[in-house]
Amino acid sequence: MIQGLPIYLPKRTFVLGISEACLIHFTLVTVTVLGSNGGLSTFVLHYGHELGKIAVVSVPLIACMYFFDLYNSLIMTNLREATIRLAQVLGAMCIFWAFVDYICPTLELDQRIVLTGLTFVALLLLLSRKMFLVINGVPQLADRILILGDGPLAEPLLKEFNSRPELGLRVVSRVVTVSNGNNLIKTTYAEPTNSRLGPCVADPLSDAVKRFRVNRIVVAMKDRRGKLPVQLLLSLKCSGVRVEDGTDVYETVTGKVPIESIQEGWLLFSPGFCVSRFIRAYKRLASITLSTIGMLISLPILPFIIVAIKVTSPGPVLYRQRRVGRDGVVFYCHKFRTMRADAEADTGPTWATDDDPRITPVGRFMRKTRMDEIPQLWNVLTGDMSLIGPRPERPEFVGWLGREIPYYHLRHAVRPGVTGWAQVRYEYGRSVEDAKEKLRYDLFYIKNMSPGLDFLIFFHTIKTILLGRGAK
Repeated sequence: MIQGLPIYLPKRTFVLGISEACLIHFTLVTVTVLGSNGGLSTFVLHYGHELGKIAVVSVPLIACMYFFDLYNSLIMTNLREATIRLAQVLGAMCIFWAFVDYICPTLELDQRIVLTGLTFVALLLLLSRKMFLVINGVPQLADRILILGDGPLAEPLLKEFNSRPELGLRVVSRVVTVSNGNNLIKTTYAEPTNSRLGPCVADPLSDAVKRFRVNRIVVAMKDRRGKLPVQLLLSLKCSGVRVEDGTDVYETVTGKVPIESIQEGWLLFSPGFCVSRFIRAYKRLASITLSTIGMLISLPILPFIIVAIKVTSPGPVLYRQRRVGRDGVVFYCHKFRTMRADAEADTGPTWATDDDPRITPVGRFMRKTRMDEIPQLWNVLTGDMSLIGPRPERPEFVGWLGREIPYYHLRHAVRPGVTGWAQVRYEYGRSVEDAKEKLRYDLFYIKNMSPGLDFLIFFHTIKTILLGRGAK
């Protein structure tokens, strides 16, 4: 976990980010020194000024690399995609630096040095990514995991570990137990040269740990009463093997709560799910402040939005829709109308779909840019919503989803939000399965609510809007 932020950052991703930041800074310093007329002596003489110019170049570059998902697990392990994203980053940075040089010529950015440094940075970053892929693929450098149990969480954990090599976690054994945990009926394993799990003869748990040199045991048993080998696990833990709860591991590495495998006792006694007065006061103050700023910033474009809606389709400009808020209270959520006025006359309440014919051309653009949600800032000011939280659902869907999905009612423990953890981590929901997946993220947010997590969501929301992701 990152201190003050309930988000798991793999050690390998952290090391890669720090090493690339140092690489960028060192390369730009070297190019600046070599490009200076007086060389090192001139650089030392103007040390502060030169470092300031380097920071103007390097800090936005590092931030832009994160913005373009170069530290996303799917991108990190794909050199071709990383190369494309890096080209996009460098193009964006050229535009940014030209803009900075234009509005602040006193910085005296030497375009020749900047472009030379950019070239070397690009080459060295590609080399560092290639080295990362080689080092990341070495099995001996990964933690060796044994999954104990065959509960509903076992397969998702195995899939998560296998699909994210940057975690540095490699499943080498799976053990299923019966009775009081002393008798093992099945053991499966992965040899160092084989990524697929295959059958193995039955072995005691301690022998499996020694045989496969396990250093972490993840317990993924659904019913542990009379089956969990407590004494044996304590003995292994004392000998240096980490013993972890599968639910906690899954939550840590995915950023969501596994609702199918958790028990009410876990919800009751786990840290979190307790919103303090400080958090409530902070969220209300932050929501009022930022929504007021957002409304003031949006004022100049409101006339254009109103005219575009009125000209392109008949009907009202604003659309009111009943939504369920905190403690199940129903309120009216305001949005700019993006569909035909009679969109649900024949079908009744229904989710939007890909290429939904009910959405107007102007409405599609507003959904893409999230301009349709500007009126919701008024809901934030009146206290019906918060700036960040679970998205409010329609009453027609809440009763149905509450019967289909366990713990669905818990998302109403806090004010709903204009944006949220599920919105920046998952696509637009249009089915029960989508609602279930989004609930996993919503429960993670409610459990780990903090200013740091809100800041991360706010940052990702801006990125989502600029890149036009997730809208329907």
